[in-house]
Amino acid sequence: MANILVFALHYEGAINKNSLGAVSEGARLAAELGGEAHAILVGENVPDELAGSLGAYGASKALVANGPEGLAQPVVDAMAHAIEQGDYSYALFGGGLLGFEIGAGLAARLTAGVVMEVTGVRVADGKLIAERPILGDSAISEIEYRSDLGIIISRLNAFEAKQTGAGAAAVEHIDVTLSPQATQATMITRGEQRGADVDIEGAQILVAGGRGLGKPEGFELCEELAHAFGDTAAVAATRAVVDAGWYPYAAQIGQTGKTVAPKLYLAAGISGAIQHKVGMQSSENIVAINKDANAPIFEFSDLGIVGDLNKILPKLTEAIKAKRSA
Repeated sequence: MANILVFALHYEGAINKNSLGAVSEGARLAAELGGEAHAILVGENVPDELAGSLGAYGASKALVANGPEGLAQPVVDAMAHAIEQGDYSYALFGGGLLGFEIGAGLAARLTAGVVMEVTGVRVADGKLIAERPILGDSAISEIEYRSDLGIIISRLNAFEAKQTGAGAAAVEHIDVTLSPQATQATMITRGEQRGADVDIEGAQILVAGGRGLGKPEGFELCEELAHAFGDTAAVAATRAVVDAGWYPYAAQIGQTGKTVAPKLYLAAGISGAIQHKVGMQSSENIVAINKDANAPIFEFSDLGIVGDLNKILPKLTEAIKAKRSA
């Protein structure tokens, strides 16, 4: 039997979407291993209802530890305590900067094996095999854990959140004594980065702009089109334009940005370098607009339009508005 402990990040009374995906994946894998998936939440006065709600995603138990939310070290302490007191073979994280920091700290604390940027996990011979893209996503590396504890940190949006229809998870409060280093940092205030008010990871439609827009003002065309699509759409950007200061980093997609999987990804003036492809190739439908007929993005697009985006985007915006108002 191999149980899996999943970190559940929460903020303002809601569980992070990637954490829900990790819980769902943990439940699936634990079932194949003949074990259980348990979630762990760290925070001050975490509601039992919130912790118990993870049962709908497959967690049979939710551990709750009191401590500052949003900081890595307290979570490392809590997870290390739970693992040492329980029977866990694997720890699973749904990606994100905090997940990377906690996972790395936990691996150092418990001398565990850790794999980051995982995009898939499978069971073989009663053990988990982590799959991680390498060489610019041109190949997949399969990693088997040799340590007693295996830590899996996924790429963002790697796991789909699935409700199993099960009842509430059993909530268990655990008493954790924080280490000295866990109390050295204090959360003074929690703010959002400029441009972070738009959730590009949760958007169903993304209008992404690249250097082909020509200038920062070119993003106005993308914003107008996204607005025409409605509340489910958002604007994204490539690393090149973010580095140039044309658009905020919160909207960056790619190897050094965010990974997205919308129903529609519309790329305007984006060449399609491998670093960008890494972040958006899981989109259901990819439409590219570029004046260069030889742009690499056309090789993996579902629909390619060769032409001047300054003429095409306004026409497309008008068409979407007319369709929605009809």
